[in-house]
Amino acid sequence: MILSLDGSSVDGSLYTDVVNMARHAPGWLDGAVSAWSTYGLLLFAVLMAYGWWRARRTSAAASVTALAVPFAVAAAYGVDAALKPLVREERPCRSLRVATLEACPAPGDWSFPSNHAAIAAATAVALLFVSRRLGAIAVAAACAMAASRVWVGAHYPHDVAAGLAVGTLTALLTMSALRRGRAEALALRLLATPLRPLLTVTS
Repeated sequence: MILSLDGSSVDGSLYTDVVNMARHAPGWLDGAVSAWSTYGLLLFAVLMAYGWWRARRTSAAASVTALAVPFAVAAAYGVDAALKPLVREERPCRSLRVATLEACPAPGDWSFPSNHAAIAAATAVALLFVSRRLGAIAVAAACAMAASRVWVGAHYPHDVAAGLAVGTLTALLTMSALRRGRAEALALRLLATPLRPLLTVTS
């Protein structure tokens, strides 16, 4: 069933207010937000790598948990990508025909839910299972990523809210399933394979 959601009827006025605010904001602020919106996902990759690097010095089970984070993120991206063609919501910059900081994507590049928000939220929630401190940093960064996608005009507010929900729920399900005693069992198996260096620091 194809829904073809008209996003402008949900929170189009709020989106327009944010985009107009961005158009009148200082250039340095728009530049910083645009850069974060475009390249900010690299920070989440760095946080995942750092979380795994630290986990290796804790225990093999902790390493398995850290290595599961990218899989949780990939699952969230898959769910998000599957929803897009079902909902088929046109990008707000195309529906409302407003000038935005980011170039308007081509037709067929659906808006709901936000991939960036889903990836960011999944990374943040999954990292909470690895390190509360890293997870807290990622949560703040995920909120900033979601807000930036509206600021640059790429998404409606409900798009990023849905993306955050998709990422959060998918990561919770994925990481919770692993945590139920399976990390230790999987770690024991992997320690006897050539993958051992991924799980622990060898002397």
